[in-house]
Amino acid sequence: MCGLAGWFDPSRGAPDEARLRRMLGLLRHRGPDGFGIYRGRGVGLAHARLSIIDLETGQQPMCNEDGSLWIVFNGEIFNYVELRGDLLRRGHRFSSSSDTEVILHLYEDKGVEALADLNGQFAFALWDARKREILLARDRMGIRPLFYARHGEEWIFASEIKALFADERLAREIDPVALDDVFTFWTPLSPRTAFVGVRELPPAHWLRVGEGGWTSGRYWDLPEEADARDVHPEKFYAEGLLDLLVDATRIQLRADVPVGAYLSGGLDSSVTAALIRRCAASPLATFSVTFHDPEFDESAKQRVMTEFLRTEHKTVACEEPDIARAFPEVIWHAEVPLLRTAPSPLFLLSRLVRENDCKVVLTGEGADEILAGYDIFKEDKVRRFMAAFPDSRLRPLLLQRLYPYLRQSPTRSLAYARAFFGAPASPFAEQYRSHAPRWNLTAGAKVFFSEDLRRRASAEPAAERVALSFGALPANALGRAQEIEIRTLLPGYILSSQGDRMLMAHSVEGRFPFLDHRVVEFCLRVPPVLRLKALREKYILRRAMAALLPDSILRMVKQPYRAPEARCFLGGDALASELLSPESLAATGFFDPPRVERLTAKLRSTPVSGFKDNMAFVGMLSAQLLHRLFVRDFRAERGPEIHEVRLLDGDARGQPRR
Repeated sequence: MCGLAGWFDPSRGAPDEARLRRMLGLLRHRGPDGFGIYRGRGVGLAHARLSIIDLETGQQPMCNEDGSLWIVFNGEIFNYVELRGDLLRRGHRFSSSSDTEVILHLYEDKGVEALADLNGQFAFALWDARKREILLARDRMGIRPLFYARHGEEWIFASEIKALFADERLAREIDPVALDDVFTFWTPLSPRTAFVGVRELPPAHWLRVGEGGWTSGRYWDLPEEADARDVHPEKFYAEGLLDLLVDATRIQLRADVPVGAYLSGGLDSSVTAALIRRCAASPLATFSVTFHDPEFDESAKQRVMTEFLRTEHKTVACEEPDIARAFPEVIWHAEVPLLRTAPSPLFLLSRLVRENDCKVVLTGEGADEILAGYDIFKEDKVRRFMAAFPDSRLRPLLLQRLYPYLRQSPTRSLAYARAFFGAPASPFAEQYRSHAPRWNLTAGAKVFFSEDLRRRASAEPAAERVALSFGALPANALGRAQEIEIRTLLPGYILSSQGDRMLMAHSVEGRFPFLDHRVVEFCLRVPPVLRLKALREKYILRRAMAALLPDSILRMVKQPYRAPEARCFLGGDALASELLSPESLAATGFFDPPRVERLTAKLRSTPVSGFKDNMAFVGMLSAQLLHRLFVRDFRAERGPEIHEVRLLDGDARGQPRR
């Protein structure tokens, strides 16, 4: 895990070193262990290193034997040991024992086709001096971020958007269509970001830029559904899943520093911790968040697992004022408006990890998406079951089995639940039926948009944007719902705002065994009835782990990770009051001040607030905060000044210099 940045303009000479240093300063949190800059004709590469593998000789930028290829790399290639052995047998010579150098030699043999051989979570920029072109690439699931922008003929790229803004010529403007995306889908639809003119490289994509222009492509996609005739017994899928998860965990434990794990108390993190204990004999450090409010707290489940696995466990107790205090830093690192405060406790958790001298944690992210763990999948199944017999009085009763953990569950009133979940009016096409209730509910918060924002965002309606983003989806209803989740919320929110950004804020690398592409492909080809059996989520995972987890963990019902929301800011938080004041709202022009004022008054007077009101409040607060941090008050000097940097010019390997 690291931070990378760079610049390419074939019409110019060597890039400005001072600008590359500023970019590194804004990425220092991603890699505080070492800094390097390569400057060539028309190209500059910069790297901030978090040393995990090959602590002595893994510095970057890194080149091949003759200096014709240079790379800056963020992430890990977990199968680098096997790839390295094959490359050595083919005659390649190595000067390090790092996974980074494996990419260089693999590219020498295969070019962009080498991406298909990589098992990892990565983003990199590779400069081919002979062809005078640069290749940007990103991992299959979108675990590691990579952004780019253009200024004339210049291409500027970095691990985080703030580093792009070290170039003061780039406009810093929040995209109104991205705001509309967030207040519909919870995330901008890739490749759009929160800022005008800034794009992300989508998951599983590459982008090649040279003197003759640019091309891009996709090197991997989610698998097609298995043929209904190619079905095996449950035991086949349970054993196959366990074997793949064990191997994914085994290779993701490769590191030259200690590796820990997050342990929320839920099934997924419990599986991950149990697999680590199976694969490694060394003591395991585990970390979790606790809350005073029992609606959010899972400490009892955490204790079950820590005692069962005998881990060295640390917790951070997170209260409402803690969430409010951390929120500005959360938005600074997330670089996008958020509808939930859930990233704040994870920001505090990664700080705890780093304070305990741990650089790497394995977590359970991805299991819910690939094995149908969320209530949204159950909800869609119940709605389809109801639609088959719309006059049935018994079938709607199944709705009451959804969202049992919510204090204000929409299923408490059966009449309301039936109206809300039954056949909601929606602008979205039928293939998005699974997600229409969520998107419609979220979009209700747009009532707070100003007329100007509404006008600027309406040129391309959300239903048309999502249709253009997806195209065709699987025929199977569950597979269709899973693919929507995997391609929107997973990379756009779970792996970014709750994942990479909160971990790397404190220089911690997250690894995700469930998102090994072999596991993903296997799970999405498991028969739907074994992913979601009746309303039993992740059924085949429970079968696979039956001998490795306590019965109480195997039997538990999914409780999504959540945190207190609007009420965190209503007890006298000065920044929130200022950001949502009529003056601040008028200055940005995003939201309607009288409506916001009425919502705030309602939230202050209501002991328990509804999901939509909480979401609207947090979304507006975070959008206002994003504007302040990145538009009104942004200074490239916010990043610490980088002094000691390995400077490499032309084909020279270079030496550290102050």
